[in-house]
Amino acid sequence: MRTLPRRFVLGTSITVAGAGFLAACSGSGSSGHGGSAASDPKGYVDPAGKEVAAAEQRRAASGRGAVRTIRLTATRSSLDLGERKVTSWSYGGALPGKEMRVTAGDTLAVTLANHLPDTTSLHWHGIALRNDMDGVPGLTQRAIEPGAAFTYRFTVPHPGTFWFHPHSGVQLDRGLYAPLIVEDPKEPLSYDKEWVVVLDDWLDGVDGTTPDAVFAQLTGGRGMSMGGGMGDMPMDQHGTSSPSARSRMLAGGHSDLLGGDAGDVEYPYFLVNGRTAKAPSAFKARPGDRIRIRFVNAGGDTAFRVALGGHEMTVTHTDGYPVRHARTDALLIGMGERYDVLVTAGDGVFPLMALAEGKDASTMALLRTGGGGTPSATTRPSELDGRLLTADRLRADQSVALKRKNPDRTIRLRLTGRMTQYDWAFDGNPYTPSQRHPVRAGERVRLEFVNSTSMWHPLHVHGHTFALADVTGGPRKDTAIVLPRKTLRVDFDADNPGLWMVHCHNVYHAEAGMMTVLGYES
Repeated sequence: MRTLPRRFVLGTSITVAGAGFLAACSGSGSSGHGGSAASDPKGYVDPAGKEVAAAEQRRAASGRGAVRTIRLTATRSSLDLGERKVTSWSYGGALPGKEMRVTAGDTLAVTLANHLPDTTSLHWHGIALRNDMDGVPGLTQRAIEPGAAFTYRFTVPHPGTFWFHPHSGVQLDRGLYAPLIVEDPKEPLSYDKEWVVVLDDWLDGVDGTTPDAVFAQLTGGRGMSMGGGMGDMPMDQHGTSSPSARSRMLAGGHSDLLGGDAGDVEYPYFLVNGRTAKAPSAFKARPGDRIRIRFVNAGGDTAFRVALGGHEMTVTHTDGYPVRHARTDALLIGMGERYDVLVTAGDGVFPLMALAEGKDASTMALLRTGGGGTPSATTRPSELDGRLLTADRLRADQSVALKRKNPDRTIRLRLTGRMTQYDWAFDGNPYTPSQRHPVRAGERVRLEFVNSTSMWHPLHVHGHTFALADVTGGPRKDTAIVLPRKTLRVDFDADNPGLWMVHCHNVYHAEAGMMTVLGYES
């Protein structure tokens, strides 16, 4: 007899307990505000409460007033990775999903139609938006049921490179992701062309594998993903049982950069803009063009080391926020992180290489500015082993630097868990929606992430950006890597009321329980 995980049991009871409250809110089959989907303890701001509405009114009043209306469909799709086709889930049949592009100050109104066989949601990664549009089922909204639709409507306050994906189970490790580019109406950078580069690790639909089956393998069959609904039996791409699906547990991966273990999952493919290295996507420019490259790591379990063969990169932004320009040959990008760089294009055909850090694999795309043959899929430009830049070496641009101030409150979160038990959590407590770490509006809050595990974790804070506190003038980010046995300290201003997730952006660690909630006191 299969035993359901603690998250599933608690999630079910909370949904039932909250049914009376939810009847008064617009639900998953409607447009507008979704309201809270959990039975919230008293004393905290409600995701659809007056404090949230007031903060949104202030954002809208300072914005441009333009409304961008978009319809989006989540559906089963046949996707061409270049060297093979797979059946997976995607937005509109494209991989990545079609880029959304707005201008800072616009209001975004996106209606998501759910044509999937399971509930789903949309999280707007990195956006300081209103809390009831943050897309976390069981906390800020009800899940969107199959056959239903929901409209996310919010003001987009800040320019930068962002993206969106589900916050439902391990759905992120399918094809459900796309970039969101917010343009600066006063753009200070000068460039000729722009190239959005989305990195991913891929296993869905390959040899009967699904992310839910992988999660069951990692947990030893003890439970099932909240968002997959497929139990502990491996599935094929059509959602039917596939007992012969091979194990995807990574054995032997190692990275000194990541402090040891490279990750948990062995992926058969790695992608740049939905294509493998054997059939790479290509970007065309002219010699001498100044190109802005926006990198997004949409992977589930893989950090990428990226470099453009024959070129130096100048880093201008991380996680959407400008930094003092820094030159480098290569970047290390954890899951959920974004970096913007400028390059001056040479003449020829150049590999944009993405090394799956510590996993003995790589992928690539091409920059074409002239004649020449396609580089080998296994080429390794010298830049990958040249100067490497990580977030702690960056400094915030003066325009966005967090003002120096002692924290009013410090929240210490210990990262716990073992690969053998797959019991990832904060402070040994697996996630439940009723968790609250209290903060108060107007405070300077310090988060101390103490990693007591032997794994690295990319940590993401919803609804806010933070500064790396151990670096003078540290960069502004919303996702940052904490290495094994190390402590990461970050500071943010509590200026966006609501209930906000903090979690590891390894989708399997998060689903196992490494998530918690910052709750604004009312």
